[in-house]
Amino acid sequence: MKSLRLSLALSAALLALGLASCATPDAPASARTAGWTLAWSDEFDGATLDRAKWLPEAGGHGWGNAELQHYTDRPENLRVENGMLVIEARREAYGGNAYTSARIKTAGLMEQMHGRFEARIRVPQGQGIWPAFWMLGADIGKIGWPRSGEIDIMENIGKEPDIVHGTVHGSGYSGDKAYGGPSRLEKGKYADDFHVFAVEWEAGEIRWYRDGVHFHTARPDLVKGEWVFERPFFMLLNLAVGGYWPGNPDGTTVLPQRMLVDWVRVYRRSGAEK
Repeated sequence: MKSLRLSLALSAALLALGLASCATPDAPASARTAGWTLAWSDEFDGATLDRAKWLPEAGGHGWGNAELQHYTDRPENLRVENGMLVIEARREAYGGNAYTSARIKTAGLMEQMHGRFEARIRVPQGQGIWPAFWMLGADIGKIGWPRSGEIDIMENIGKEPDIVHGTVHGSGYSGDKAYGGPSRLEKGKYADDFHVFAVEWEAGEIRWYRDGVHFHTARPDLVKGEWVFERPFFMLLNLAVGGYWPGNPDGTTVLPQRMLVDWVRVYRRSGAEK
């Protein structure tokens, strides 16, 4: 596991040299996770993706959003290197699609109800590029979406380089009627640096954070439908290309683009039953 103290020391050194990023500094880990106990993590320190923690998905059928990529588990699209998970979107013909990328999930491997779910991510950029860190109800195969619920911890679309969105989908408030809120940077764009994206999910409430800053909350009295978030969920990381929301790549889009994930960590409220 990476040393958090080493990370803080490196950040301090960069500041001293005047090389620190203009991105908003994230809150110290001790402050972010006070009251929480680590239950699961992937620091991506191995040579390959840990298949005991993540299940890659494959296919190029649009994924319900008219997306253009074909997801694969080839190293060209999905790999671990330099202590990072790399999800790479490429412009190449594959399986009848014009682009390739990757999507992974913890379904059947790590599913949890309530907790703090966070990841340190550097998103890619460009028109039609759509990275996401999100969650789905573990019973989606039995009851379907959106009744199973969806928690989007972080989504960014290329035409909004300085905004990420936190959103929930459920019965009565899904798709373009979902309940969400944005987090805008004061300067620069999200692709300039890593940021910590998190939700704190407790009974009757979900709170969204970017670099320790609370920017959105969902509760049963705020959504326009059934509150479907009292069941186990699994996590997903993916990088889509094109679709109804971001639009498709154009002449300004540079590929390949890479979504870099330094770590993913899941906590339970300290003292809570497992």
